[in-house]
Amino acid sequence: MKNIKILVLLFLFCPSIVFSSEFQGVVNRVLDGDTIEVLQGNNPVRVRLANIDAPEKKQPFGTWSTNQLKSLVAGKLVKVTYTQTDRYGRVLGDVETRYINVNRTQVISGAAWVYEHYNKDKALPAIQREAQMQSRGLWADSQPVPPWEWRHNK
Repeated sequence: MKNIKILVLLFLFCPSIVFSSEFQGVVNRVLDGDTIEVLQGNNPVRVRLANIDAPEKKQPFGTWSTNQLKSLVAGKLVKVTYTQTDRYGRVLGDVETRYINVNRTQVISGAAWVYEHYNKDKALPAIQREAQMQSRGLWADSQPVPPWEWRHNK
């Protein structure tokens, strides 16, 4: 009972504290440039990469973005750190392989945008600016359309 009271007090008086969870598993499927399926035991868990938004499959660079993500994680052991799920039941998380932060790598290569409205990773805007200046990936397009705008127009 005492532990519950402490937790309640933490939530009330320390709203900036974020409790996160993590799990490891092997990526058995890449659905698009920002969504993967990770096997946790025999259970597949859908993971939406937090803070980024990749081109839709039918959008320019959509297939390329998916292939970039496949090259990073397909069949590999990953660690997923997350604090919430989205309205579709997907875990919203940061994904890491042994050597890389996958979310950031998608932005570095120009395979995804920083999802400005939801972004909590302060390093990502500078990483995106660098990709833009180097015309990497989707930034080679003279007028790339962010996926949230593309979805809104469809």
